[in-house]
Amino acid sequence: MKLITEELRKALPALYSQENEKDPMVVCKFFAVWTSWKWYGIEFDGKDSFFGYVAGDYPELGYFSLSELQNLKGPMDLSIERDMYFKPIRLSEIKKLHEPQE
Repeated sequence: MKLITEELRKALPALYSQENEKDPMVVCKFFAVWTSWKWYGIEFDGKDSFFGYVAGDYPELGYFSLSELQNLKGPMDLSIERDMYFKPIRLSEIKKLHEPQE
């Protein structure tokens, strides 16, 4: 599976362009079928670096790379996949899915 298409590349805002946005849009989602880890893209440098929300052992905002996702392999050579049905949604909604609510 191609993790990033030209259409998606164009839809993702440039790195640092959303840093003053209180509740930015999450544009894409990647996931590992063999774990519960998910990577949500908010910004992209157009080449390799994303800024987004990583829902792993401890959900957090941070940087991750396309090459890192492409090189991750699971059991039986499984690869990271892109959620082809993901619709852009606000970060606050993604956080509700992965963080305990007070």
